[in-house]
Amino acid sequence: MPAVLSESDADPDVQAIILTGSDPAFCAGFDLRDVGSGEKKGENLHPGYWGALPPTRVPVIGAINGAAITGGLEIALACDFLIASELARFADTHAKVGMLPGWGLTIKLPQLIGVARARRMSLTSEIIDAQTAYQWGLVTEVVPHAELLSRAMTLAEQISANHQASVYAIRALYDEVSSLGDTDAAYEIENKRARAWAQQRSQTLRGNT
Repeated sequence: MPAVLSESDADPDVQAIILTGSDPAFCAGFDLRDVGSGEKKGENLHPGYWGALPPTRVPVIGAINGAAITGGLEIALACDFLIASELARFADTHAKVGMLPGWGLTIKLPQLIGVARARRMSLTSEIIDAQTAYQWGLVTEVVPHAELLSRAMTLAEQISANHQASVYAIRALYDEVSSLGDTDAAYEIENKRARAWAQQRSQTLRGNT
């Protein structure tokens, strides 16, 4: 997916990207066989950027069509903004599978829904539905499932109709302002903790076999 995203971003005719999943899920996480290896979670996938997706020139709209769970939630959080189908579901199950988030969840999630709600999601592993996600500020709107992609296309067309240099500059300004709290350092801390946890867990699992 990162390669496809970067390829689309490099196309000068592309002015917005819509990221969605294949029904019934947006992305339900990652292969649990990799949980103990430390090779997936906490890996710096893109040099100079700690998130789940590579940086892009154009805005990325997340069209959440179904379950966005754990790693899938982190991918969603890497989008510029989210819209959701009525069938969308969200959860952070890192604690349930014995992992720590490593792609920016502990930074991005509280920015959107507040610290208390973010902690609640992470500590309980509860699943929240689309309407709750909207009420909490995780998604900007909820639409009927059949209308999700058409609504995302409308938003992409609205972005494309604007002055593109201004769009890029405004987007960069949002990124710059959000980094004033030393977001890069926060990402690095989360990333290192996730890798250390995964390595320790892997050693423990090997010791028990």
